[in-house]
Amino acid sequence: MADETAKGTAGFLLEMGMLKRAKRSGWWIAGVKDPETIAEHSFRVALIASVLAMMEGADPAKAALLGLWHDTQETRVSDIPHIGRRYLDAASNEKVTADQVSAAHPTVKAGAQKIVEEYEQGDSLEVICAHDADKLECLIQAVEYREQGCSNVQGWIDSSLSKLKTASAQELAEAALTMTSVEWQKVYLP
Repeated sequence: MADETAKGTAGFLLEMGMLKRAKRSGWWIAGVKDPETIAEHSFRVALIASVLAMMEGADPAKAALLGLWHDTQETRVSDIPHIGRRYLDAASNEKVTADQVSAAHPTVKAGAQKIVEEYEQGDSLEVICAHDADKLECLIQAVEYREQGCSNVQGWIDSSLSKLKTASAQELAEAALTMTSVEWQKVYLP
């Protein structure tokens, strides 16, 4: 029989499965009928964070970890669109994470809280890369949705572009804005 901290940790992992089913709701405002899930967004954020960290001379593993955890709280508070946040007084991501891992193994609890606190409060280059990755992923996703016929995404592109801090993120954003979503495969076509 599993001990209580194992059950608490497993419960947290089961809860994270909700991120695979929960849609990013802000895209509905733009008219996207079947938006990406929070997990799909977080996966690409983690990859982008690691790439930006490599380009900026930061620790790619740490940046990816920060990006992977940045929206885990949305199992409890959902994906609240930016416009909705002005009407809500929501708990901090640090508090939500503390609740999520309250029954987990002590090292998991401490580790999770440290990761989320660093993402929310830190100012290291890895944190900056992770924040830029979140914005760059949104921009890239908007470009993909625009290509699929959703014409209401320019505001997401403009907002994301204006918030990028690293030169690498700005450079990648400008490149992404000049490409199609399948242009990457041209290298491999005869």
